[in-house]
Amino acid sequence: MKKTLMMAGAAMLVFTLAGCASDYVISTKDGSMILTDGKPKLDKSTGLLSYTDEQGNERQINNDNVSQVMKR
Repeated sequence: MKKTLMMAGAAMLVFTLAGCASDYVISTKDGSMILTDGKPKLDKSTGLLSYTDEQGNERQINNDNVSQVMKR
């Protein structure tokens, strides 16, 4: 019984932590959709939106080319 409760608690913890990492979609003015891993960050001094793509690569896009950022 104890082992079952421990496994259920561990499973709930994993699902809770997995829900914290939200993915986003960046819609550009030319109609492209960029899928990100995590929330993009805007650098106000350069005007660049930094994000991590689905393959784990760090990328940047000019914020003037972005029409919308929405949570997936």
